[in-house]
Amino acid sequence: MEITWWGHATCTVEDSGVRLLTDPLFARRLAHLRRRRGAVPPPEAAVADAVLVSHLHADHLHLPSLARLARGTRLLVPRGAPGAVPGLARIAGVRGLEVTELVPGDKVTVGDGVRVRAVGARHDGRRLPFGPQVAPALGYVIEGSSRTYFAGDTGLFDSMAEEVGPLDVALLPVGGWGPYLGPGHLDAAGAARALALLAPAAAVPVHWGTYWPIGMDMVRPHEFHAPGEEFVRCARREAPKVTVRVPAHGERVRLP
Repeated sequence: MEITWWGHATCTVEDSGVRLLTDPLFARRLAHLRRRRGAVPPPEAAVADAVLVSHLHADHLHLPSLARLARGTRLLVPRGAPGAVPGLARIAGVRGLEVTELVPGDKVTVGDGVRVRAVGARHDGRRLPFGPQVAPALGYVIEGSSRTYFAGDTGLFDSMAEEVGPLDVALLPVGGWGPYLGPGHLDAAGAARALALLAPAAAVPVHWGTYWPIGMDMVRPHEFHAPGEEFVRCARREAPKVTVRVPAHGERVRLP
């Protein structure tokens, strides 16, 4: 099983001949954010058998990036997403995307024998900060030759290990795109505590060190640069048996 981290929450998970893409964000700039590290992913990053969208925030459900997907790509989204984000239905129609809406507990099969299971997340997944909560924030467990958990955005919650189940690999958010993290997020220390609960064989930190607000490069810069290595340090303390890999942007790593 191999994982390529393209930056932010965007990863390609390759397992049993199936290629899955998480929360694609292929932009150099998004509103007040600009990409400060790593090149914009190349066209081959948009090639996938299925795309997993965790929630409706624009840095996770990014319509211009979804428009780069090949015709007929399967798109897994939280239930209610097409109604909450009208542009999603338009792009799906133009690109011929096969949209499947999920809630926690739902399962779908991709390719020959790879199963994707939606799990809950503790995160405000509304499209706009003041809009209604019409679709749940999700995580996903990919079950092929390995069991891989993509957490999306989430805070730590007591039933996390029970809902996610046994794991081989965890892709955990450890930071954000600004100098402060609000509720419903994991920082490096929180992600290490989640790692201790989940007890996978290996972990990869994501959702850090990619985007930052324009004009704020000198505001708490450690929150941009430090979360990956800080997660490694915290994981050594909280979950010393877990192997942590910190790939560079665009780097592919092989995991158990």
